[in-house]
Amino acid sequence: MTRDDSDPRETDGKTRTDDEGARQASPDGSPESGDSGTDQALPDGGASAEGADDVALDPWGSSTISDYRKLFEEFGIEEFDEVLPEVPNPHYLMRRGVIFGHRDYTPVADAMREGDDFAVLSGFMPTGDPHIGHKLVFDEIIWHQRQGGDAYGLIADLEAHSARGLSWEEIDEHARDYVLSLLALGFDPEEGELYRQSDNRTLQELAFELGSKANFSEFQGIYGFDGETNVSHMQSVVTQMADILYPQLEEPKPTVIPVGPDQDPHVRFARDLAARMRFFKVTEAYASFELTDAERSIVAAAYEAREEFAEDPEMPRCGEAAEWVADVDVSELDVDVTVETAVESVVEKLENAGMEPLRPRVRFLDANATEEAFEALIESVEGEKRRYEEHIDAFDLSASEAEELAREVELQNGGYGFLPPSSIYHRFMTGLTGGKMSSSIPASHISLLDDPQEGFDKVKSATTGGRETAEKQRELGGKADECPVYELYAYLLSGDDDEFAKRVYDECVGGERLCGGCKEQAAILMEEFLEEHQEKREEAEAMLEEMDISLESDRRGVAPGDD
Repeated sequence: MTRDDSDPRETDGKTRTDDEGARQASPDGSPESGDSGTDQALPDGGASAEGADDVALDPWGSSTISDYRKLFEEFGIEEFDEVLPEVPNPHYLMRRGVIFGHRDYTPVADAMREGDDFAVLSGFMPTGDPHIGHKLVFDEIIWHQRQGGDAYGLIADLEAHSARGLSWEEIDEHARDYVLSLLALGFDPEEGELYRQSDNRTLQELAFELGSKANFSEFQGIYGFDGETNVSHMQSVVTQMADILYPQLEEPKPTVIPVGPDQDPHVRFARDLAARMRFFKVTEAYASFELTDAERSIVAAAYEAREEFAEDPEMPRCGEAAEWVADVDVSELDVDVTVETAVESVVEKLENAGMEPLRPRVRFLDANATEEAFEALIESVEGEKRRYEEHIDAFDLSASEAEELAREVELQNGGYGFLPPSSIYHRFMTGLTGGKMSSSIPASHISLLDDPQEGFDKVKSATTGGRETAEKQRELGGKADECPVYELYAYLLSGDDDEFAKRVYDECVGGERLCGGCKEQAAILMEEFLEEHQEKREEAEAMLEEMDISLESDRRGVAPGDD
């Protein structure tokens, strides 16, 4: 190859090893936009969210998320950096900030550290070839499996048929490719489970039960479904809820669902349904009446301040607490200022309770319990307790002890005892041509089935974050945070070698690495990866023959078409 020094896409071959650099794909912590493709189902997060400026989350959308930080504020997704120290031997996607957020991942991290049971599940909608965006999720499943988790991989064929309109023949073809790549990357089928939604009768029975706890208004509010949405599409959503809870059918356990942030609506809905399926809801209370979360925080503050108002601090009365709450400046209490609106209702409830003692207790609310389960719970509560028509108050149990007891009684009496599923969220990969990575734009992505030479050529033709000339590149440095090629290094080509990923970043932003040489190196690494991966896919063919999963559907029917 020839070199043109007027082009920043050439390199002078220098290296740099200082300590400044890239823990993350974007070292400043500001995730870039992009898309890992639109062909992954829950639970894998392939599509990006529709309406990027408003950060709307649409599992079947096709545009990109422009500001990941808004997800923390608007949807309650937590920053993964906060839980990272709790994770033993974290995956490089975690260390580099590619996995940027989570929802309730702490129970999974705790289980890993303590050697307890936990599970991981994710799935793929077989609408095209598996590509390097999908590999993120393959890697997350496999890593959790290697940490001791029960691993589940699913083919979301019901969703592909109902939501994307694929024929069963097309689904069969793509499903085989996804499974082979998952096996080639290291999924252990003897220690995990692979299944198709359409073949899993147990899954479908669970979906039927979950459907009894969902209603059409929720489908409208969460997914925007309307009178034109086909019923099979709605049914596929309930099936996805069952997928998420499927690992807990034998026993409740912390379960993580690796997804893109666009799939968060599914996770939130599944967490809601998991709670609705429980026999008992456990809350903390202070008297016979019920409290909202906001009201509870005010009453808790009043109880802590009982020496200020109670004639007998050992037995404060609700009426006394009502007077204190009515007079106190709630903004000065250690409670969320948003609870100020609940003061009036708290005062009213406390006044109505009058001389009733204000006493902390744990409350078991009867949500779905059978009469036998409710009676069994009463018998199981030790110490002081008080029975009401639809709840039981226990005065000698902590909240965690009560949760454990409620789940134990539920399981003994035919319930599921589901734990709320957890999730982790990865950033979308930018397409090689800029913008989103999409299976419908071949030049934007590298398929795991691409000929290695084609993968080489795609990387060589990729858009970069380089300057206009080599001189400016050396003077100002490259824009690695905006470079699809650098993402290849951070997400894939560096593997577990953080020092290599950091060196590439430092050399780029320091002006010592020019784009031509950088792409040449990335192209060679990509070619080598594809060669090795496809050799392993061939080896996985024999493994696939031994597995209990059908990749040829005998279903009939026409595709329902777009909604």
